[in-house]
Amino acid sequence: MSIVNAQRRQQQMPHHIAIVEDEPAIAANYRDALQRQGFRVSLFSDRDSANTAFARQLPDLAIIDVGLGDDIEGGFELCRELRSRCPELPIVFLTARDSELDIISGLRLGADDYLTKDISQAHMLARIVALFRRVQALRSPEQEEHLIERGNLQLNLERMTTHWCQQAVDLTVTEFWIVYALARHPGHVKNRQQLMDSANVVLDDNSITSHIKRIRRKFQHIDPGFTAIETAYGAGYRWKG
Repeated sequence: MSIVNAQRRQQQMPHHIAIVEDEPAIAANYRDALQRQGFRVSLFSDRDSANTAFARQLPDLAIIDVGLGDDIEGGFELCRELRSRCPELPIVFLTARDSELDIISGLRLGADDYLTKDISQAHMLARIVALFRRVQALRSPEQEEHLIERGNLQLNLERMTTHWCQQAVDLTVTEFWIVYALARHPGHVKNRQQLMDSANVVLDDNSITSHIKRIRRKFQHIDPGFTAIETAYGAGYRWKG
């Protein structure tokens, strides 16, 4: 069964995904993979053509490369423009640029996720479906059984939202599941493999460390005294609760 069958049963029209990618062969490969899962896909090779189309009608989700031909930061600019136009639109960076600075820049601009092009198609599709589930959940009534509270932390599993001290923390899908894995059992150490399994990602140790650093920074932006995520040196991480 297709991984999006459950969603498609609930709506008549397939989700429309826009791919902004300057390499035609790569764009076609992504398009074919998404179309096989029932999505409707539009391709754009540069920021101007994408902006022109988005001014007429926004997609349900945008997948954007960072570098668009000679427009080295074109994807970042497009993300900024899209986010100002539609705060709730799911935006995913899919790019070869994997430096921590680029990742942080993309997430700070408001992207929901930042993926590198070495990701498998199955993993990419899973992340996209997770984002659509999040959007659908935001439009559904909140249910108490989906809430987890740990002191100042509140997680809504259905809506995939996070609050700290009553303020929203903008986490990506991966970051959300890492926080959930830690906060579900406060005081228990989770090693890097357990965190990857929870987030349904395959990363190296340095990438997990980078995710933890970004998660801490996001909480510290709200609460400079945030110390709930502790490092258990040589073992992993735990939620102090």
